[in-house]
Amino acid sequence: MAEEMKNVPEKLRYSDEELQEFKAIILEMLQNAKTEYKHLRDVITHGSSNDIEDTSPTFKGMEEGAMLLSKEEADALAQRQFKFIQNLEAALVRIENKTYGVCRVTGKLIPKERLRLVPHATLTVEAKEMMNKNK
Repeated sequence: MAEEMKNVPEKLRYSDEELQEFKAIILEMLQNAKTEYKHLRDVITHGSSNDIEDTSPTFKGMEEGAMLLSKEEADALAQRQFKFIQNLEAALVRIENKTYGVCRVTGKLIPKERLRLVPHATLTVEAKEMMNKNK
């Protein structure tokens, strides 16, 4: 059995069907990320209201977690979310180029399990650990 495995060429890229599966995952994550980003921007700019909401004491605001964020915290989260959106969009480009899921250091395929959790990953776990050791 192990000898049979030696004769199977190592897979160099994911099939078009597999790429479509990842594309669906990324598109859903991208939509959620953009919604969250818009919400954070609204918190920062108070874009969600132009009334006296911010001057009248209410307990409703305390129930909304994002409303408790300082503008600095919301801005930091928005910046992270924006970078996440850019990474997801770059992953979609790699899908179109059929280079998605290939480690940029080793050239090996990133395991599907990792890509399902971190769909914008460009490194295998081994390559990431190797790079962290060299820092």
